[in-house]
Amino acid sequence: MKPAAQILAMLRNCPHGVGGAELCEQVGVSRAAIWSHIETLRNMDFDIIASPHRGYKLLACPDELLAEDLHSRLAKDSIIGRSIRVMDTTTSTNDEVERSALKGESEGLVIFAETQSKGRGRMGRKWSSPAKKGLWFSILLRPPLRAIECTQITIASAIGLRKVLSRFKGINPQIKWPNDILVRGRKIAGILTEMSAEPNHVKHLVVGIGIDVNQTYSEMPAHIRPLATSLKILLGKPIDRPQLAVDILHELNIVYKKILSGDFEDLAEDWSNYCTTLGKRVSIEIGSRKIIGCAEALDETGALLIRTEHGRIERVVGGDVNLEK
Repeated sequence: MKPAAQILAMLRNCPHGVGGAELCEQVGVSRAAIWSHIETLRNMDFDIIASPHRGYKLLACPDELLAEDLHSRLAKDSIIGRSIRVMDTTTSTNDEVERSALKGESEGLVIFAETQSKGRGRMGRKWSSPAKKGLWFSILLRPPLRAIECTQITIASAIGLRKVLSRFKGINPQIKWPNDILVRGRKIAGILTEMSAEPNHVKHLVVGIGIDVNQTYSEMPAHIRPLATSLKILLGKPIDRPQLAVDILHELNIVYKKILSGDFEDLAEDWSNYCTTLGKRVSIEIGSRKIIGCAEALDETGALLIRTEHGRIERVVGGDVNLEK
């Protein structure tokens, strides 16, 4: 962990203040270096005061995504968030992570962007990413899975997002297979998983996540207003985006470790409890093909099992899902 991140972590863990000598000892730098790092943090709009008796004290943090700040709040053994980058703007965080993956970057890299000019969802659809209003980020993973098992990652990510969002009072998120999080029937978050793989070996996965946090309806494109919502709209107040980002990375790390330890069955059970798709008559478009039937369950790889009108079970790993009347 870099010195600025270490200092932030210590200030957060000691709300009454931390002495300069203790900071020097724990961070392993001189008093002058501590002062320099404190000044850098102040210039980034962290409100830090100094007292002769109590040392340095953190009073307030900016509503900006800062890599050092986010990293300082994660567990030391976290896989997701081993490395964090924050960009003011990019075309797509999925594209940024894909480039890093091809250069050999280790798994756990997370790239946030305050805005995206070409953010995208599934089927190449454009994803609206207004500046500093939501969380737009992508994660690099290199799981020991076969290509047919990678739907597990999308399922696990949906479970992690749902769990964090459900902590807000009055919010009861539901999952629409395979990649949408809905609240009161409106989309609040989406997941786009892109893969580089051979039949029996996954080279890497890029998990892109978009969450509508502090938008108002007027800040959403007109064509999605009837379909979307945000935490600010639902709760009537702005949300601390950096803290939400940390909470989500922490929960995603937990569910990812479950997959690595072979516990997908437990995740699938959680998913089933909150999925709006199961038990419903659905139509799924996969290219030019259309499957109609009842969504019954997930299989061991994370694929959706559909019992068609002819009584056959179809295994589906992707496609556009619509509820049939």
